[in-house]
Amino acid sequence: MKKRLSQIGAGLVVAAAAVIAWIWWGPGPAEKATRVTIPDGVALQRATDYLHYAGVVDNRTVFYYLARLLGEGDPVQAGEFEIPKGASYSSVLDIIQHGRPVVRLITIPEGTPSIIVQEKLAAIPELTGPAPLPPEGSVLPSSYDWQRGESRAAVLGRMTAAMTKELDALWAKRKGDCPVTTKQEVLTLASIVEKETGKPAERRMVAGVYCNRLKMGMKLDADPTVIYPITKGKPLGRRILRSELNAITGYNTYREPGLPRGPIANPGKESIAAVLDPAPTKALYFVADGTGGHVFADTLDQHNANVRKWYDIRRARGRCSGV
Repeated sequence: MKKRLSQIGAGLVVAAAAVIAWIWWGPGPAEKATRVTIPDGVALQRATDYLHYAGVVDNRTVFYYLARLLGEGDPVQAGEFEIPKGASYSSVLDIIQHGRPVVRLITIPEGTPSIIVQEKLAAIPELTGPAPLPPEGSVLPSSYDWQRGESRAAVLGRMTAAMTKELDALWAKRKGDCPVTTKQEVLTLASIVEKETGKPAERRMVAGVYCNRLKMGMKLDADPTVIYPITKGKPLGRRILRSELNAITGYNTYREPGLPRGPIANPGKESIAAVLDPAPTKALYFVADGTGGHVFADTLDQHNANVRKWYDIRRARGRCSGV
């Protein structure tokens, strides 16, 4: 009799173990791939509630105790996680303990003004908190990952930290003789270079022209600096007015010599590098060449001839040649 009871007991243990194994490693209840967000600071028991509400765990009590019994005991991560269809309890626990959160990206193109950075952050509904307006020139253009529920200030903090790190690295390698003596001046001139040319191969040449002008005390005569105080860096959408060319704003390099009072956009690392290592050139002028690039000149006579060619191109395209 005792032997029989022992066999029954052993059978029950085996059966129970099989049931537990099936519950833990067998197919889970998720009917489709599901994203679950685990807030920061949440422990396993509270995380189980989020998994249950999302439909990837059907019995939170069983999941919790099996996780304590069979899991590795590692802490739960914060973030948004992709749970595959039919994921087992074991897989679900592994994902929230060791898996990589869902990566979402916000891209800041080179030359983006800070007001657009602020608007981009504000337009992401999954982020939290207010969208700060970063100081102009403080954000490194790049793509940045963010997670659901993260604060906008935290995402912006990574953008500005990236600029600080990149600027420090480039500053340490600076060469050439451009008369920019501080990192802020570098950012200011780099932002003008960024706005003046869309061709990467021209950046060092444009930087060389502006460095030459600064050495000689010539005005920079950069259209983007006239536009900045009007639109905060957004496209003007029309021709610059004569009154705007004459306005004293702290940014208008047609009226005021030297650099404007600060950056007019967030320059990329290539434009920063161009200012810290400009092309060796005697050029003092440049004008559009009709192909998206520019033609450079050492003298005013050469420049005026290039300008006339540009006006001919504009007229041939049906555009007015005035300012």
